[in-house]
Amino acid sequence: MKVVLDTNVVVSGIFFGGAPGRILGAWRQGRLMLAISPEIIDEYFRVAEILAERYPGVDIEPLLSLLVQGGEVVRAPGLLQPVCDDPDDDKFVSCALESGADIIISGDKKLLVVSGYQGVTVMTPRRFVDSHL
Repeated sequence: MKVVLDTNVVVSGIFFGGAPGRILGAWRQGRLMLAISPEIIDEYFRVAEILAERYPGVDIEPLLSLLVQGGEVVRAPGLLQPVCDDPDDDKFVSCALESGADIIISGDKKLLVVSGYQGVTVMTPRRFVDSHL
């Protein structure tokens, strides 16, 4: 199964574990394929830099590099019209559509409401774990 992970899921999985951590673990075990775009990669690393300043003892860059190396990087040209209330979230929808990913996993309420757009399901980490892992 191919999924797109919102940045909040990646960061939560690294720092706090829980359902997001289980999703990252399933990916590391080869049970999930991850689709990412250059725009998503940029956001992952930008947020990592911010967190590195707040939590200097935690180095999340190696895991992010692993996600980039092990993920399917797709060129997602963007959407013709905005879909999400927060246009910054459209990159996740675009990546899912371009890569053929079935699911976007996110805790972002503004992204969750677009679930079903062109057949892409958006679900919380807890719901994904409960229904797929």
